[in-house]
Amino acid sequence: MTRAGAGQLAFAALFIVLGIQGLVTGKFTAVWSPVSENTPAREGLAYLCAIVSLASGAGLLWKRTARFAAGTLFAYLLLWCLVFRLPVVLSEPRGLLPWYGLAEPAVMMAAAWTLYAFFSTNSDRHRLAFVTGKRGVRIARVVYGLCMIPFGLGHFVYFQRTVSMVPRYFPAPQAWASFTGVAFLAAGAGILFGVFSRLAATLSAWQIGLFTLLVWIPMVAAGSLDADLWTEFITSIALTAGAWVVADSYRDTPWLAIGKF
Repeated sequence: MTRAGAGQLAFAALFIVLGIQGLVTGKFTAVWSPVSENTPAREGLAYLCAIVSLASGAGLLWKRTARFAAGTLFAYLLLWCLVFRLPVVLSEPRGLLPWYGLAEPAVMMAAAWTLYAFFSTNSDRHRLAFVTGKRGVRIARVVYGLCMIPFGLGHFVYFQRTVSMVPRYFPAPQAWASFTGVAFLAAGAGILFGVFSRLAATLSAWQIGLFTLLVWIPMVAAGSLDADLWTEFITSIALTAGAWVVADSYRDTPWLAIGKF
């Protein structure tokens, strides 16, 4: 990754919008939901999430502040995953939904990590070698690749729901549900094992984006007021932006390279 790409702009715009939404409503936006009603200082935490979203998103738009913004967002998302998502996984490690709930913010964390590693200075690389430079980008890609596993498994564990979401004008909806599930799993494997990793990351980003376009947009355009539906729609947009950032990081990697992580 030799320069920031369009994925960064989409990622920045997303968090700006989420930040504004959070400040206006005083509630947790899709990226930060759900949060237990029993969480201490819940309302204050919601506003903190909105401020971090807005400030980080705006910061990513300027070269001078992009490094700090990416680092802040990466640290905040990492902390969020550890505090609010990982305990749920540990309490129910055999369930898929907790892993799915962890994977969604982890995709965005991987994107923020990728940007921070890209913008890091020589001083950062000396003090924080583990999370910066090429090593940082590689680990962020691994995190992203691992996230594809629960996404793919979800298509089979909740097969009938997946089939029901295939657009009606698509023939053989069961085949599409299976194909997209396998595609997520294949993308994860390709990224983790360095087999056509650029192609895997790019196609996974396209798949998430097309799912947003072909499934979620028609559903919300139908006028549904279902809060869960809107949350999933916004989350899908966020995942698309995060996947785009990770895919951008492979621009210097040949499409069909093997052993390139």
